[in-house]
Amino acid sequence: MSIPVVLVPGLGLGPRSYAPTVEHLTTPYRIVTLPGYGEPAAPGDDLRPQALGTAVADKIRERSVLVGHSAGCQIVVETAVAYPELVHALVLIAPTGDVRASSWLDLVGRWLGSAVPESPRLIPALAPQYARTTLSSIARAAEAARRHDMAGVITRVKAPIVIVRCRHDHLSPAEWTDRLAELTHGEVRTLATGSHMPVLTNGPELAALIQRAAAAPGPA
Repeated sequence: MSIPVVLVPGLGLGPRSYAPTVEHLTTPYRIVTLPGYGEPAAPGDDLRPQALGTAVADKIRERSVLVGHSAGCQIVVETAVAYPELVHALVLIAPTGDVRASSWLDLVGRWLGSAVPESPRLIPALAPQYARTTLSSIARAAEAARRHDMAGVITRVKAPIVIVRCRHDHLSPAEWTDRLAELTHGEVRTLATGSHMPVLTNGPELAALIQRAAAAPGPA
């Protein structure tokens, strides 16, 4: 039986962000949107990764491969910690959550460094997704995400972990992904092309890694 895949978009993004990836998947999949991550947030919504991780768990029907992109990685890690019985493996794409570099000044500088290599052709795909989520929701979710200590949480994950980044990604640099891999005895892959949006630019490569995680043995 195929292990299903659950995908959580990055900050401000929705299902369209995964389109170039899921078109190459042969295993069943579901894209889960959340407040700040594809959906506008209501005034009282709790946008901390811990709360959103519980919201993801509420939508999972069986043990699955959880895939996160960017700040979405922080959410699926929280799901895996709180609900290990639901997780076959984690695939973390361009993960964020390094509290050592989480000031707004750091984040803006890293974002600019990552944005420069990205193709302007991504703008028509990104702009409508950000508009749907709304800038106020994105700002609230970003504030919650930047205070979340991924390294302090990820060591409690029991499922296998694959970490993927692109060569030109400054928001998810090699030093950071290597640290996460060391903390979890996970696998890290650096793709030769792309920056912080591999879900849009490196779909076939990501799909192959997700398929491999679904086929591999899960937690002992």
